[in-house]
Amino acid sequence: MSQKCMDKRAIQKCNRNWTSLLIQEQLTFNKTALRQHFADAVRVFKQSKHSGEIQPTLGICYGRAKTTNEGIFLRIAGQNFWHLFSGDPDLYTSIIEPLGFNAQKHDDLFNEQKSSSLNRMTGEFITQFCDASGAIDWARLVPSVSGNLSQ
Repeated sequence: MSQKCMDKRAIQKCNRNWTSLLIQEQLTFNKTALRQHFADAVRVFKQSKHSGEIQPTLGICYGRAKTTNEGIFLRIAGQNFWHLFSGDPDLYTSIIEPLGFNAQKHDDLFNEQKSSSLNRMTGEFITQFCDASGAIDWARLVPSVSGNLSQ
């Protein structure tokens, strides 16, 4: 590790830089692969019986970004993405409320089931691996998780 990365703030900065570099490399790789996939799709489409123009499009259903021409494909995001499919420039706002309502409904159910599972597993752990006072009985726990399997 370089001398710059020895104090806490420098380590955090180095970690951010490495993370940023890895993300950039992954995005570059994915963009290269995406370009190749679009090029292959266009070639196959042009060899088929279909005629007419084709515009490969990378559609991103969320975010605020300008529609850009990335060479072989069009990159479209957010409101423009939903407008492209529906013809309604305001569709993106009308789909958010029902999505949010359904997400909240599922989130409540998930949290209820998560709490039940946590309570059940805690009870099982206490029953199997704790003594009468509630302290962990390490002599029972350790063989259970680290002992050799019986033949």
